[in-house]
Amino acid sequence: MKDRIYLDHAATTPVLPSARQAMVRAMDSWANPSSPHADGRAARAILEKARESLKQALVWRHDVIFTSGASEAVEIVASRAKPALRVVGATEHSIVPHAFGPEAAIISVGPDGLIDCDALARALKEPAVVAIQQVNNETGVIQQLGEIAAIVRESGSLLLADCAQSAGKIDLPDADFIAVSAHKLGGPPGIGALLVKDLGALSAVGGQEQGYRRGTQDAPSAAGFAAALESRAFAAAMPRLAKLRSRLDEGVKASGGLVIAEDSPRIANIGAIALPGADQSTLLVQFDLAGFAVSAGSACSSGKMKASDVLRAMAVPPQVASSALRISFGPETSEADIDAFLAEWAAIARRVGAKAA
Repeated sequence: MKDRIYLDHAATTPVLPSARQAMVRAMDSWANPSSPHADGRAARAILEKARESLKQALVWRHDVIFTSGASEAVEIVASRAKPALRVVGATEHSIVPHAFGPEAAIISVGPDGLIDCDALARALKEPAVVAIQQVNNETGVIQQLGEIAAIVRESGSLLLADCAQSAGKIDLPDADFIAVSAHKLGGPPGIGALLVKDLGALSAVGGQEQGYRRGTQDAPSAAGFAAALESRAFAAAMPRLAKLRSRLDEGVKASGGLVIAEDSPRIANIGAIALPGADQSTLLVQFDLAGFAVSAGSACSSGKMKASDVLRAMAVPPQVASSALRISFGPETSEADIDAFLAEWAAIARRVGAKAA
Protein backbone atom coordinates (compact mmCIF):
# COMPACT_ATOMS: atom_id res chain seq x y z
CA MET A 1 0.00 0.00 0.00
CA LYS A 2 2.89 2.38 0.67
CA ASP A 3 3.75 2.47 -3.03
CA ARG A 4 0.25 3.52 -4.06
CA ILE A 5 -0.55 7.05 -5.22
CA TYR A 6 -3.62 8.56 -3.60
CA LEU A 7 -5.55 10.96 -5.86
CA ASP A 8 -8.95 10.90 -4.17
CA HIS A 9 -8.60 13.66 -1.59
CA ALA A 10 -12.03 15.09 -2.41
CA ALA A 11 -13.52 11.89 -0.98
CA THR A 12 -11.43 12.06 2.18
CA THR A 13 -7.90 13.19 2.89
CA PRO A 14 -5.36 11.81 5.41
CA VAL A 15 -5.58 13.14 8.95
CA LEU A 16 -2.80 15.69 9.41
CA PRO A 17 -0.16 15.03 12.10
CA SER A 18 -1.13 18.21 13.94
CA ALA A 19 -4.77 17.07 14.03
CA ARG A 20 -3.78 13.64 15.35
CA GLN A 21 -1.70 15.22 18.07
CA ALA A 22 -4.48 17.58 19.10
CA MET A 23 -6.92 14.67 19.36
CA VAL A 24 -4.54 12.60 21.48
CA ARG A 25 -4.03 15.52 23.89
CA ALA A 26 -7.78 16.14 24.08
CA MET A 27 -8.47 12.50 24.92
CA ASP A 28 -6.77 13.05 28.27
CA SER A 29 -9.90 15.05 29.14
CA TRP A 30 -12.32 12.26 28.36
CA ALA A 31 -15.33 13.39 30.38
CA ASN A 32 -18.67 14.50 28.90
CA PRO A 33 -18.45 18.24 28.05
CA SER A 34 -22.03 18.68 29.34
CA SER A 35 -21.22 17.36 32.82
CA PRO A 36 -21.10 20.05 35.52
CA HIS A 37 -18.16 18.65 37.49
CA ALA A 38 -14.51 19.65 37.06
CA ASP A 39 -13.78 16.80 34.63
CA GLY A 40 -16.69 17.81 32.44
CA ARG A 41 -15.67 21.45 32.57
CA ALA A 42 -12.16 20.52 31.38
CA ALA A 43 -13.63 18.73 28.37
CA ARG A 44 -15.97 21.68 27.76
CA ALA A 45 -12.98 24.03 27.73
CA ILE A 46 -11.36 21.96 24.96
CA LEU A 47 -14.58 21.97 22.96
CA GLU A 48 -15.08 25.71 23.23
CA LYS A 49 -11.45 26.45 22.45
CA ALA A 50 -11.85 24.38 19.29
CA ARG A 51 -15.02 26.28 18.40
CA GLU A 52 -13.26 29.63 18.72
CA SER A 53 -10.24 28.41 16.77
CA LEU A 54 -12.51 27.19 13.98
CA LYS A 55 -14.28 30.55 13.83
CA GLN A 56 -10.97 32.39 13.59
CA ALA A 57 -9.56 30.06 10.93
CA LEU A 58 -12.70 30.36 8.81
CA VAL A 59 -13.11 34.10 9.48
CA TRP A 60 -16.62 33.54 10.86
CA ARG A 61 -18.02 35.95 13.48
CA HIS A 62 -21.28 34.15 14.17
CA ASP A 63 -22.39 30.83 15.70
CA VAL A 64 -20.94 27.36 15.10
CA ILE A 65 -22.86 24.13 15.69
CA PHE A 66 -20.65 21.05 15.71
CA THR A 67 -22.17 18.15 13.75
CA SER A 68 -21.17 14.69 12.56
CA GLY A 69 -20.27 16.13 9.17
CA ALA A 70 -21.47 18.36 6.34
CA SER A 71 -24.36 16.00 5.57
CA GLU A 72 -25.87 16.44 9.02
CA ALA A 73 -25.32 20.20 8.77
CA VAL A 74 -27.33 20.23 5.53
CA GLU A 75 -30.07 18.12 7.10
CA ILE A 76 -30.39 20.48 10.07
CA VAL A 77 -31.05 23.40 7.75
CA ALA A 78 -33.36 21.39 5.48
CA SER A 79 -35.54 20.24 8.36
CA ARG A 80 -35.42 23.24 10.67
CA ALA A 81 -34.89 26.48 8.72
CA LYS A 82 -38.09 28.51 9.01
CA PRO A 83 -38.96 29.56 5.41
CA ALA A 84 -41.29 26.95 3.90
CA LEU A 85 -40.10 27.03 0.28
CA ARG A 86 -37.01 24.97 -0.63
CA VAL A 87 -34.77 25.62 -3.66
CA VAL A 88 -31.65 23.64 -4.65
CA GLY A 89 -29.11 23.73 -7.43
CA ALA A 90 -29.15 20.97 -10.04
CA THR A 91 -25.58 19.87 -9.29
CA GLU A 92 -25.67 19.69 -5.50
CA HIS A 93 -24.16 16.84 -3.51
CA SER A 94 -26.69 14.02 -3.23
CA ILE A 95 -27.46 14.82 0.43
CA VAL A 96 -29.10 18.10 -0.60
CA PRO A 97 -31.97 16.85 -2.81
CA HIS A 98 -32.45 13.99 -0.35
CA ALA A 99 -32.71 16.30 2.66
CA PHE A 100 -34.68 19.07 0.94
CA GLY A 101 -37.19 16.62 -0.49
CA PRO A 102 -38.91 16.04 -3.82
CA GLU A 103 -40.95 19.24 -3.61
CA ALA A 104 -37.85 21.46 -3.71
CA ALA A 105 -37.49 23.61 -6.81
CA ILE A 106 -34.47 22.65 -8.92
CA ILE A 107 -32.37 25.44 -10.47
CA SER A 108 -30.64 24.45 -13.69
CA VAL A 109 -27.01 24.95 -14.58
CA GLY A 110 -25.39 25.59 -17.93
CA PRO A 111 -22.82 23.35 -19.63
CA ASP A 112 -20.24 25.26 -17.59
CA GLY A 113 -21.79 23.94 -14.39
CA LEU A 114 -22.78 27.42 -13.19
CA ILE A 115 -26.20 28.21 -11.77
CA ASP A 116 -28.69 29.95 -14.06
CA CYS A 117 -29.16 33.11 -12.00
CA ASP A 118 -32.17 34.26 -14.04
CA ALA A 119 -33.90 30.95 -13.29
CA LEU A 120 -33.02 31.35 -9.62
CA ALA A 121 -34.54 34.84 -9.49
CA ARG A 122 -37.74 33.57 -11.14
CA ALA A 123 -38.04 30.73 -8.62
CA LEU A 124 -37.85 33.03 -5.59
CA LYS A 125 -41.40 34.37 -5.62
CA GLU A 126 -41.54 34.02 -1.83
CA PRO A 127 -38.91 33.63 0.89
CA ALA A 128 -37.09 30.30 0.61
CA VAL A 129 -34.09 28.37 1.79
CA VAL A 130 -31.71 28.15 -1.17
CA ALA A 131 -28.97 25.48 -1.18
CA ILE A 132 -26.06 26.13 -3.55
CA GLN A 133 -22.64 24.56 -3.02
CA GLN A 134 -19.54 26.71 -3.31
CA VAL A 135 -17.41 24.04 -5.02
CA ASN A 136 -18.84 21.06 -6.85
CA ASN A 137 -17.59 17.79 -5.41
CA GLU A 138 -17.32 16.06 -8.83
CA THR A 139 -16.07 18.78 -11.18
CA GLY A 140 -14.49 21.37 -8.90
CA VAL A 141 -16.60 24.14 -10.47
CA ILE A 142 -16.81 27.20 -8.22
CA GLN A 143 -20.22 28.87 -8.10
CA GLN A 144 -20.47 32.66 -8.18
CA LEU A 145 -21.98 32.86 -4.71
CA GLY A 146 -21.59 36.63 -4.42
CA GLU A 147 -24.05 37.15 -7.27
CA ILE A 148 -26.26 34.31 -6.05
CA ALA A 149 -26.34 35.69 -2.49
CA ALA A 150 -27.52 39.07 -3.77
CA ILE A 151 -30.44 37.44 -5.59
CA VAL A 152 -31.31 35.33 -2.56
CA ARG A 153 -31.30 38.29 -0.18
CA GLU A 154 -33.32 40.51 -2.50
CA SER A 155 -36.17 38.00 -2.22
CA GLY A 156 -35.93 37.79 1.57
CA SER A 157 -34.58 34.24 1.33
CA LEU A 158 -31.76 32.44 3.15
CA LEU A 159 -28.67 30.92 1.54
CA LEU A 160 -27.16 27.58 2.57
CA ALA A 161 -23.68 27.13 1.08
CA ASP A 162 -22.28 23.61 1.10
CA CYS A 163 -18.58 24.31 1.60
CA ALA A 164 -17.39 20.78 2.30
CA GLN A 165 -14.95 21.00 -0.63
CA SER A 166 -13.88 24.61 -0.13
CA ALA A 167 -13.45 25.21 3.61
CA GLY A 168 -9.81 25.52 4.54
CA LYS A 169 -8.87 25.95 0.88
CA ILE A 170 -10.45 29.19 -0.37
CA ASP A 171 -12.34 32.04 1.27
CA LEU A 172 -15.86 31.13 2.35
CA PRO A 173 -18.86 33.00 0.93
CA ASP A 174 -21.18 35.36 2.77
CA ALA A 175 -24.08 32.99 3.46
CA ASP A 176 -26.70 32.50 6.14
CA PHE A 177 -25.69 28.87 6.70
CA ILE A 178 -22.43 27.14 5.77
CA ALA A 179 -21.86 23.38 5.98
CA VAL A 180 -18.26 22.21 6.48
CA SER A 181 -16.56 18.85 7.06
CA ALA A 182 -13.30 18.05 8.83
CA HIS A 183 -12.22 15.01 6.82
CA LYS A 184 -12.02 16.99 3.57
CA LEU A 185 -9.26 19.24 4.92
CA GLY A 186 -7.06 17.03 7.09
CA GLY A 187 -9.21 16.66 10.18
CA PRO A 188 -10.79 13.43 11.48
CA PRO A 189 -13.82 11.80 9.86
CA GLY A 190 -17.10 11.96 11.72
CA ILE A 191 -17.17 15.65 12.60
CA GLY A 192 -18.22 18.79 10.77
CA ALA A 193 -19.99 22.02 11.55
CA LEU A 194 -22.88 24.22 10.59
CA LEU A 195 -21.97 27.89 10.60
CA VAL A 196 -25.08 29.94 11.36
CA LYS A 197 -25.43 33.69 10.96
CA ASP A 198 -28.66 33.91 12.99
CA LEU A 199 -29.72 31.02 15.24
CA GLY A 200 -33.23 32.46 15.23
CA ALA A 201 -33.60 31.28 11.63
CA LEU A 202 -33.58 27.66 12.89
CA SER A 203 -36.03 25.85 15.11
CA ALA A 204 -34.31 24.55 18.26
CA VAL A 205 -34.69 20.94 19.44
CA GLY A 206 -33.13 21.13 22.89
CA GLY A 207 -30.08 19.22 24.06
CA GLN A 208 -26.50 20.18 23.27
CA GLU A 209 -24.96 22.80 20.96
CA GLN A 210 -27.06 25.65 22.39
CA GLY A 211 -30.16 23.52 21.98
CA TYR A 212 -29.72 22.91 18.24
CA ARG A 213 -28.33 19.36 18.31
CA ARG A 214 -28.80 16.40 20.61
CA GLY A 215 -26.02 13.99 21.56
CA THR A 216 -22.74 13.85 23.44
CA GLN A 217 -20.29 16.36 22.04
CA ASP A 218 -17.00 15.04 20.67
CA ALA A 219 -14.33 17.33 22.09
CA PRO A 220 -11.29 15.35 20.79
CA SER A 221 -12.57 15.38 17.21
CA ALA A 222 -13.42 19.08 17.50
CA ALA A 223 -9.85 19.72 18.61
CA GLY A 224 -8.53 17.76 15.63
CA PHE A 225 -10.83 19.68 13.29
CA ALA A 226 -9.59 23.01 14.62
CA ALA A 227 -5.95 21.94 14.44
CA ALA A 228 -6.33 20.89 10.80
CA LEU A 229 -7.73 24.31 9.94
CA GLU A 230 -5.07 26.12 11.94
CA SER A 231 -2.35 24.27 10.02
CA ARG A 232 -3.47 25.89 6.75
CA ALA A 233 -2.05 22.84 4.99
CA PHE A 234 -4.49 22.99 2.11
CA ALA A 235 -4.68 26.78 1.90
CA ALA A 236 -0.90 27.06 1.66
CA ALA A 237 -0.72 24.32 -0.98
CA MET A 238 -3.39 25.70 -3.31
CA PRO A 239 -1.09 27.77 -5.59
CA ARG A 240 1.13 24.73 -6.14
CA LEU A 241 -1.87 22.45 -6.65
CA ALA A 242 -3.20 24.82 -9.32
CA LYS A 243 -0.03 24.18 -11.30
CA LEU A 244 -0.43 20.43 -10.82
CA ARG A 245 -4.02 20.58 -12.03
CA SER A 246 -2.89 22.46 -15.15
CA ARG A 247 -0.25 19.77 -15.70
CA LEU A 248 -2.94 17.11 -15.34
CA ASP A 249 -5.27 18.89 -17.79
CA GLU A 250 -2.62 19.27 -20.45
CA GLY A 251 -1.41 15.69 -20.12
CA VAL A 252 -4.94 14.29 -20.31
CA LYS A 253 -5.69 16.25 -23.48
CA ALA A 254 -2.37 15.29 -25.05
CA SER A 255 -3.45 11.63 -24.82
CA GLY A 256 -6.87 12.18 -26.36
CA GLY A 257 -8.81 12.80 -23.17
CA LEU A 258 -11.17 15.61 -22.24
CA VAL A 259 -11.28 18.02 -19.31
CA ILE A 260 -14.82 18.59 -18.05
CA ALA A 261 -15.76 22.23 -17.35
CA GLU A 262 -12.30 23.24 -18.50
CA ASP A 263 -13.22 26.91 -19.03
CA SER A 264 -15.21 27.29 -15.82
CA PRO A 265 -13.84 28.69 -12.56
CA ARG A 266 -12.55 25.59 -10.76
CA ILE A 267 -10.85 24.89 -7.46
CA ALA A 268 -7.21 23.91 -7.80
CA ASN A 269 -7.33 20.49 -6.19
CA ILE A 270 -10.17 18.84 -8.17
CA GLY A 271 -10.15 17.84 -11.83
CA ALA A 272 -12.82 15.97 -13.80
CA ILE A 273 -11.49 14.19 -16.87
CA ALA A 274 -12.83 11.71 -19.40
CA LEU A 275 -11.58 9.27 -22.01
CA PRO A 276 -14.34 8.81 -24.62
CA GLY A 277 -14.49 5.22 -25.78
CA ALA A 278 -13.41 3.86 -22.41
CA ASP A 279 -15.67 2.38 -19.75
CA GLN A 280 -15.70 4.15 -16.39
CA SER A 281 -15.78 1.01 -14.25
CA THR A 282 -12.97 -0.53 -16.30
CA LEU A 283 -10.89 2.62 -15.91
CA LEU A 284 -11.32 2.52 -12.13
CA VAL A 285 -10.19 -1.11 -11.98
CA GLN A 286 -7.21 -0.49 -14.26
CA PHE A 287 -5.98 2.47 -12.24
CA ASP A 288 -6.53 0.65 -8.96
CA LEU A 289 -4.52 -2.34 -10.16
CA ALA A 290 -1.80 0.04 -11.33
CA GLY A 291 -1.60 1.55 -7.83
CA PHE A 292 -3.70 4.71 -8.18
CA ALA A 293 -6.65 5.68 -6.00
CA VAL A 294 -9.05 7.73 -8.11
CA SER A 295 -12.84 7.95 -8.24
CA ALA A 296 -15.77 8.29 -10.61
CA GLY A 297 -17.23 11.22 -8.69
CA SER A 298 -18.74 11.56 -5.25
CA ALA A 299 -17.69 8.81 -2.83
CA CYS A 300 -21.32 8.76 -1.66
CA SER A 301 -22.47 7.45 -5.04
CA SER A 302 -19.49 6.34 -7.14
CA GLY A 303 -19.53 2.87 -5.56
CA LYS A 304 -22.96 2.37 -7.10
CA MET A 305 -21.58 3.11 -10.59
CA LYS A 306 -24.73 4.94 -11.63
CA ALA A 307 -24.78 7.80 -14.12
CA SER A 308 -23.68 11.10 -12.61
CA ASP A 309 -26.56 13.49 -11.92
CA VAL A 310 -24.04 16.33 -11.96
CA LEU A 311 -22.79 15.56 -15.46
CA ARG A 312 -26.32 14.96 -16.70
CA ALA A 313 -27.39 18.38 -15.39
CA MET A 314 -24.45 19.91 -17.27
CA ALA A 315 -25.59 18.17 -20.49
CA VAL A 316 -22.31 16.28 -20.75
CA PRO A 317 -22.74 13.74 -23.59
CA PRO A 318 -23.31 10.17 -22.36
CA GLN A 319 -20.18 8.84 -24.09
CA VAL A 320 -18.14 11.39 -22.15
CA ALA A 321 -19.94 11.01 -18.82
CA SER A 322 -19.62 7.21 -18.95
CA SER A 323 -15.82 7.51 -19.05
CA ALA A 324 -15.39 10.32 -16.50
CA LEU A 325 -13.05 10.21 -13.51
CA ARG A 326 -12.40 12.62 -10.67
CA ILE A 327 -8.77 13.28 -9.78
CA SER A 328 -8.22 15.24 -6.57
CA PHE A 329 -5.07 16.40 -4.81
CA GLY A 330 -3.89 16.95 -1.25
CA PRO A 331 -1.07 19.00 0.28
CA GLU A 332 1.43 16.17 -0.27
CA THR A 333 0.52 15.44 -3.90
CA SER A 334 3.63 15.86 -6.02
CA GLU A 335 4.53 16.51 -9.63
CA ALA A 336 5.91 12.97 -9.76
CA ASP A 337 2.49 11.64 -8.70
CA ILE A 338 0.79 13.47 -11.56
CA ASP A 339 3.41 12.38 -14.08
CA ALA A 340 3.00 8.76 -12.99
CA PHE A 341 -0.75 9.01 -13.37
CA LEU A 342 -0.42 10.59 -16.82
CA ALA A 343 1.92 7.83 -17.95
CA GLU A 344 -0.68 5.23 -16.99
CA TRP A 345 -3.44 7.35 -18.55
CA ALA A 346 -1.52 7.49 -21.84
CA ALA A 347 -1.01 3.73 -21.81
CA ILE A 348 -4.71 3.12 -21.25
CA ALA A 349 -5.62 5.65 -23.93
CA ARG A 350 -3.41 3.81 -26.42
CA ARG A 351 -5.17 0.53 -25.60
CA VAL A 352 -8.59 2.13 -25.98
CA GLY A 353 -7.54 3.62 -29.31
CA ALA A 354 -6.20 0.29 -30.53
CA LYS A 355 -9.49 -1.43 -29.73
CA ALA A 356 -11.45 1.26 -31.55
CA ALA A 357 -9.27 1.04 -34.66
